[in-house]
Amino acid sequence: MTRIEQALPGDAGEILTLTRAAYVSEAQLYGDPFIPPLVESLEQVRKSIETGIVFTARDGTRVVGAVRARMAGTTCLVGRLVVAPDAQRRGIATALLGHLHERCPDAEAFDLFTGHLSEGNLRLYRKLGYRETHRERMDDHLTLVHLRRVRPGDGGGR
Repeated sequence: MTRIEQALPGDAGEILTLTRAAYVSEAQLYGDPFIPPLVESLEQVRKSIETGIVFTARDGTRVVGAVRARMAGTTCLVGRLVVAPDAQRRGIATALLGHLHERCPDAEAFDLFTGHLSEGNLRLYRKLGYRETHRERMDDHLTLVHLRRVRPGDGGGR
């Protein structure tokens, strides 16, 4: 049984390890071993827990998923949604995002981005109500796809 909890600063090491494991496939997909999630420090993860909104998904005592976010006005900026490679395709990412959506009642919208080749991510986000707002070319091998989910009833969006 997976349960979702607020992350604590002591979870930083496990979240860092999980993030690296989850992003190896993205690094391979884009041919870049230096993508930001793979070069992030333990202190950066700890700071994101202390200053942002971070939830973990636990299977027993093991952290099998995490999501990080922060508020910018009335928009929740979602980042680093990760699931352990051996725990993927079990609904953990969906549960983490759903939990985040519920726990940020002041957010009128949720913004995130992923790489243009990350079809599984794009499929998940679209299924959860995110719509593409724009694309941002980073270099020859990476274009970021920016997506937004507007809280039902708020009507806004780009």
